[in-house]
Amino acid sequence: MTDLRAAKDAARAQARARRDSLSDDRLRAFAADALRDRFLEELVRPGVITEGPVAGYWPLGSELDVRPLLLHLKTEERSIALPVSGPRGQALTFRDWDPALPLAAGRYGIREPGADRPEVVPAVLLVPMLAFDRSGHRLGYGAGYYDRTLDALRAIRPVLAVGMAFAAQEMDAVPCGAHDERLDWILTERETLRFTQ
Repeated sequence: MTDLRAAKDAARAQARARRDSLSDDRLRAFAADALRDRFLEELVRPGVITEGPVAGYWPLGSELDVRPLLLHLKTEERSIALPVSGPRGQALTFRDWDPALPLAAGRYGIREPGADRPEVVPAVLLVPMLAFDRSGHRLGYGAGYYDRTLDALRAIRPVLAVGMAFAAQEMDAVPCGAHDERLDWILTERETLRFTQ
C-alpha cells in the first residue's frame, strides 16, 4: 500500500506539472469546444445516452473546461448538475445547476450550486482528472471523491462515467488499486476511448 501511495504521489506531481503547462488560452478553448462537439456526436445518440441528468464539474485550476458542453446541453433542456463536496472520505452529491443563478463557494474554493437547489442523481458523470491511461484508469487528486461517488452511484443505477482530459494528460499506466473505479469512456480533443459496451 505504501508503494502504491508513493507511486501515485509521484505520478500526480508529474501529471499536474504537465497539465499546468498547457497554458495557451487558444489550445484550452479549442479543447473545450472539441470535447463538446465530440460528446454531442458520439454520446448523445441511441444506445449510448438518450436521457437522464448529466453531472459536470466547475473547472479548478488547469482542469479542462466542460462549461461549453454543459451550457449546450442546458439549451437542449437536459438536466445538468454540479458536484457538492462534503467531508473528505465521502461520496459527492449533486445539485441542479441553473446558469442564471449565482454559485456558492464550496470546499476547496470550487463553485457549486447553493443548498436551495434540488439534489440530482446523474445518469452521466463527467470526470476531471490529472492523468489517464488506455485501460480506463484515471489519476485524481488523492481524496477519493470520484471513486467513492462512482461506487455509490453504480450501486443505485447504471451511470456512464466519462473522463474529460487533454490528450497530453495520457500516461503509459496510471498506478491503481482495488478501490480505483474505471471510467467507461475518456474524451480528449483528439480522440474518444471507449472501455465498456
